[in-house]
Amino acid sequence: MISSPLTERLKNQHKIIASLIINLNNRQIQQQSVYGKWSIHENIAHLAKYQPVFIDRLRKIIALDNPGFDAYKAENDDEFEIYCAFTTYELLKKISADREIIYQLFHHLPADKLQRTGMHPKFGKLTVPEWVEFFLLHESHHLYTIFQLAHSGDNKLS
Repeated sequence: MISSPLTERLKNQHKIIASLIINLNNRQIQQQSVYGKWSIHENIAHLAKYQPVFIDRLRKIIALDNPGFDAYKAENDDEFEIYCAFTTYELLKKISADREIIYQLFHHLPADKLQRTGMHPKFGKLTVPEWVEFFLLHESHHLYTIFQLAHSGDNKLS
């Protein structure tokens, strides 16, 4: 059985992004606080770009016998730059649309498919709910980063 807190987080966790950046202007969202580190916008682009990757992984786990996956690295993904070119608003719309796909895939998964596994390069064999948990924890790491950047000295509004 899929835990209710897990499905609720999957359905809603991403929605916090808009409230984290609501009081910021585009310059603040785009600016890199530390050279070589992602801006708020780039963190959002990464979250948006990773969701189709995760959808593909979930579908493979459901269809194949314990498929293995390489670590996802945005810097090795040519499409990451394409996502960075979208506006923040467009990225938020993409995140919402793709999240609905992920949610429906997971929420409507028959009970016998929940224990299907895929191999994570660092954490080994994970069940479907464990992959969803990993996905949400990865996302929450970036949400925390966005929160920090939004509240850094450079982004505070006077």
